[in-house]
Amino acid sequence: MSLLLLLETATPVCSVALARDGQVVTELHSNEQNAHSSKLSPFIDQIFKQCGIRPAQLDAVCVSSGPGSYTGLRIGVSSAKGLCYALGKPLLSVPTLQGMAMQYFTAHPDYTGLVCPMIDARRMECYTAFYNRQGEVRPVDADIIVPGIYDTYLEKGEVVFLGDGAKKTRDILGIHPNAKYAPDFQISAAGMLPIALKKLQDNQLEDVAYFEPYYLKDFVAKKSVVRGLR
Repeated sequence: MSLLLLLETATPVCSVALARDGQVVTELHSNEQNAHSSKLSPFIDQIFKQCGIRPAQLDAVCVSSGPGSYTGLRIGVSSAKGLCYALGKPLLSVPTLQGMAMQYFTAHPDYTGLVCPMIDARRMECYTAFYNRQGEVRPVDADIIVPGIYDTYLEKGEVVFLGDGAKKTRDILGIHPNAKYAPDFQISAAGMLPIALKKLQDNQLEDVAYFEPYYLKDFVAKKSVVRGLR
């Protein structure tokens, strides 16, 4: 028996899901830009009310740990830690790219190739990794997308590219018989559930006080463009 709250805020999508005994009960999401701070808490409250549960009934809270949006990750992790601290519940985390890959594998049980989730990191850079059903094939990195960059993997078999980074770089990656795309894929908090359940079972918990998101790159503040500010 388990009741998990799952939070995904690493990309422009803000997604919250509730899972009971390994099955997603309900999920709310928004694609509105820069809305994580205004959407996340109301989504959590709405899900509790819809399902008629009290926060204290949760067995754990799981959050997407990055890489991804600096601000989005801060909001998601802060909310998850706050809930866990207040309720005395365990904190779980799922690497964002791994969660995306697992979401695709779960939705396509017969697929046997590689999955390359890609998160837009501005300009022609993407956060990427490669996964098969057994786990990570190539570690997470920030790749500058240029023609031929993934030919080594494509020459060995089929690769599905997904996420907002894949949409942005599809023309650069070019046409290859083993390159497939999932244009309808949208990251979801529910996609983390299989990994979250395994971590809860294995007692792979995060330290609520010291856990931090995995940014991959340092945050660089932009120079203000507001008149009168320097």
